[in-house]
Amino acid sequence: MLIVYIFALACSLFAYSKVALVRTKDNSSNSQPTDVSSAPATSRWFRSSFYITIIALTLQVLYLITRGLSAGRLPWGNLFEYTVLLSGVAVVLILGQIYSNFRYLPLLPWVLTPVMALLFYAGTKLYIDSAPVPPALKSGWYYIHVTTVSIGASVALVSGAASLVFIIRSWSRSGSAPQFVRLICNPLPSPEVIDGLAYRTCIWALPIFGLGIIFGAIWAEAAWGRFWNWDPKETMSLVTWVLYAAYLHSRATRSVGTVFPAWVNVLAFATMIFNLFFINQVVSGLHSYAGLN
Repeated sequence: MLIVYIFALACSLFAYSKVALVRTKDNSSNSQPTDVSSAPATSRWFRSSFYITIIALTLQVLYLITRGLSAGRLPWGNLFEYTVLLSGVAVVLILGQIYSNFRYLPLLPWVLTPVMALLFYAGTKLYIDSAPVPPALKSGWYYIHVTTVSIGASVALVSGAASLVFIIRSWSRSGSAPQFVRLICNPLPSPEVIDGLAYRTCIWALPIFGLGIIFGAIWAEAAWGRFWNWDPKETMSLVTWVLYAAYLHSRATRSVGTVFPAWVNVLAFATMIFNLFFINQVVSGLHSYAGLN
């Protein structure tokens, strides 16, 4: 699975570099910029990476299905499986965006890179053999809570990656940007298109992630007798949700511009990743069983 993703990333980076060089020549000659979806020499590789990514995603889904069948449960009962699920949903989202409009093709390597980093870390540091869930997790709310949170986090991954690319793309248009930054950003869509993708995906991430927190609170009341215990993980989840809400609010406030809200979105995503790995594995709390145990 990871090898296929690596092959897809290699194809997309090869196509990306070709578009970057072509558009650099277009800019130097003041000619019309090359359209990624119509240039025969480059779209072949980009589209190949698109279909190879679909193959890798199919293998990822089959892996989750077989792992769930072997354990006799839904395949997100620990941090390893949750990370695989999160990355898979993120790939589904970016592929759906590309399928709806091939102008998003240059964003594929920008999303595949963090996805592959998550999968590599999960496979090398988080992997455990499939087994039934611990007694503390045997509840219908567990699957509702984890499924909702994972979908929200996956949407946020795409949104955060898009905001980071938007910041770099906006910087490339300024006079202070080095030449290599402008070269790297040449294949990308306009900053407005990238920012629009980040905003639209975050509109979905905020309520879905919020629902996940609410479902977790309902489950906590049933299991521990309290809706909220100020556990480190649930506290950081609330902080993350507030940051996403702050991003949407600042994004709708014209006086703050567009770059500052993008940084808030990137900070929100970084906080979520910190909560996912550091809090789960290092900080002791009521959610400690969601780590490697």
